[in-house]
Amino acid sequence: MELKKKLTTVLAAGVAAATLFSVAACGGSNDADTKDDGSEMTVEVFDSLANSQGLQKSGWFAKFVKDKFNIKLNIIAPNVSGGDTVFDTRSASGNLGDIVITGTGNGRLQKLVKAKLITDMTPYYSSMKNVKKYDSAVKSVAKQAGKDGVWGVPQGVSSQSPTDPSEGNEPGSAPYIRWDIYKEIGYPEIKDLDSFVDVLKQMQDRARQDTGKDDIYAISLFKDWDGDEMQNAAAICNWFGYKNQGSVFVSADGKDVQPATQKGGIYEQALDFLNKCEQAGIVDPDSTTQDWDTMQTKVTDGKTMLSIWSWLGKPRMNSDENKAKGVGFMLAPLENTKVYSDGFQPDGDGATIVAIGSKVKNKARLAKFIDWMYSPEGIYASSSNSGGAACPKDLGCFTTDKDGKNPTLTKFGQQAMTGDHANLEVSAKLGGSSYDDGYSKLNFKAVSQNDIDPNTGEAYNPLLWKSNQDETELFKDWSAHMENATNDIDYLQKAGKLSIAAGASYTTPQEDSTVSATRSSVKSETVNASWQAITAAGKFEKTLDEARTKIDNLGYKEVLKVDQQNAKDLIQARKDIVKQAK
Repeated sequence: MELKKKLTTVLAAGVAAATLFSVAACGGSNDADTKDDGSEMTVEVFDSLANSQGLQKSGWFAKFVKDKFNIKLNIIAPNVSGGDTVFDTRSASGNLGDIVITGTGNGRLQKLVKAKLITDMTPYYSSMKNVKKYDSAVKSVAKQAGKDGVWGVPQGVSSQSPTDPSEGNEPGSAPYIRWDIYKEIGYPEIKDLDSFVDVLKQMQDRARQDTGKDDIYAISLFKDWDGDEMQNAAAICNWFGYKNQGSVFVSADGKDVQPATQKGGIYEQALDFLNKCEQAGIVDPDSTTQDWDTMQTKVTDGKTMLSIWSWLGKPRMNSDENKAKGVGFMLAPLENTKVYSDGFQPDGDGATIVAIGSKVKNKARLAKFIDWMYSPEGIYASSSNSGGAACPKDLGCFTTDKDGKNPTLTKFGQQAMTGDHANLEVSAKLGGSSYDDGYSKLNFKAVSQNDIDPNTGEAYNPLLWKSNQDETELFKDWSAHMENATNDIDYLQKAGKLSIAAGASYTTPQEDSTVSATRSSVKSETVNASWQAITAAGKFEKTLDEARTKIDNLGYKEVLKVDQQNAKDLIQARKDIVKQAK
C-alpha cells in the first residue's frame, strides 16, 4: 500500500485569510433545493485526498455511481495541481465544490461553516440510514465546527471498540526483515536496537554472498516525507509505542510526552540506531539524495533487508511465488519492542470529512450518494483501493455461501487485491477498461477496512477472512518461531509487545501565525540536524547538542507550549472516547 500524500491544511495567514473568507461569505448559501428530475448530473468534487484529477467517466466505479445515482464525478485535486492555492481561489469565489472532501484541522472546518461554503445536511439526515449508524461521529464534526448541524461525515469511522487494534493483521510501523536471509544466518536473538545493528550487518553480508552483489544494503532511507522530524526516524519511534504530534512524541498510553529535542529521548534513540547502522556500513549511501520511488524499487529488487513499515516490504517482495519458496519480509522478533497501534475510531480519523457544497442543486441526491459510501456495498466499491477493503462482490471479486457468509476471494479478486491488477481487465458489462483504471479516484475511506461487514460477519479487509489465512512456507516458518501466531498483531498481543492508543477523533486547533512561522524554522533545523547526526562519524552527540541550542534560539519554547497543550488535549480525547464506548 502506498502512503497517501499528506493532507495540507494550512490557510493563508493574516489579512489575506480574513479577506478570503469574508468574500466567500458574501456569496451566501443556496439552501433552496429545487425538485430533482433525476437527470444526469456532473458533480464537481473538491478532494484534498485525490491523487488524480478530472472527470471519472469510465470504468467500473464510474458505472456503479452512474447506474445508482445518474451522476458523474469531476474531481478537483489540489495534490495534483495548485495545492492550497486551489482551495483559496475556489473559496474566494464562494463555491468550493458540489461535494467537498477536505481536512478540518487548523480551524478550516469552522471557516467553511462560517463562510457558508458547505451545507447543513440536517434536512436529509433522517434518510441517511448508513451514516446514522455513526451518529456520534457526525456530532463530533458539529462540535468541531462550533455550530449545531450535520456539516459533514468523517472518514475512517468504525463500530468497533476504540481499545482494539484497528490495523487488523499487521501494524503500520514495525521492524520487518527479509525472513529468508534471517533464517540463513540462524535466527539470532534480537534483544535491542544495538543487537539489531549486528543482525542486520550479518544479513547484509549473507545477502551479498548469496548474490555476488555489493550494492545490497540492510537499510535504505529517503527524505520525501520529512515534516516536523525526519520521518524515517519518527517511524522507528512507533516501534516503541510513541507517535509524533507536531514537535513532540506522545506515548500510546498517554503517560509520556517528549519533545523531539529531548536528550536521550525516544527520537534521539531512533537517530542513534540509524547512526550506528551508518557506522556499520549498512545504510544505502543514496539515502540522502534518493526519493521514495527509487527506494521502494530497491526493496522490490531485493536490495534491502529492513522495512520500517509493513506496507513497504511485504507488498513488494511477498508475492505468492516468493512466499511459496520461503522468501519475503516478516515481522522481526525484536525483544524490547512495544509497537504503537491506533485503536478503532468510532468518531472517525478527526482529520477529513466529506460534505455537500452550499451552491449545488439536488442536494438530496448527493446526500444519498454520501450515505451509500458508508453502506457495505459502497465501502467495497469506494475504498477497495484507498483502504484495503475487498473489491465489490458484484464485480466478481468474492463469493459467499448460501447464507451470505464465509466470504472467499475469486481468482479475479485475488489478483485485484494482491496481484498485478494494472492489467486486470474488467468486462464491458461491468464498466470495461482495467481494474486500475476503474477504481474510485476519490481516495476516500469512509469506514475502517477492518470494521465488520454486517452481512458476512467478517471484516471488509480480505486479509482477515477465515478463507484467506496464509499457509505458505514463509508464513509457516515465521509462525513456528513466533509463538505459533496467526498474524503479526496476534504475535504482538501474545508477546505483550503492542501499545494501543485509544481511537480518538482529534485535530489540532488553529494556531497563531507567529507560532506557525517559528514552527517552520524549527522543522527545518530539526530535520537537517537529524540527517547530519545519522551520518556524523564520531560527532553524533555534538551535532544534536548544537541543534538543540539553535532550535531554542529560534523561539522553540512557544511552539513547544502549543504542542504540549495539543498533546494534553489528545490524551484527554482518548480518555473520553473510552468512556463514551462503555
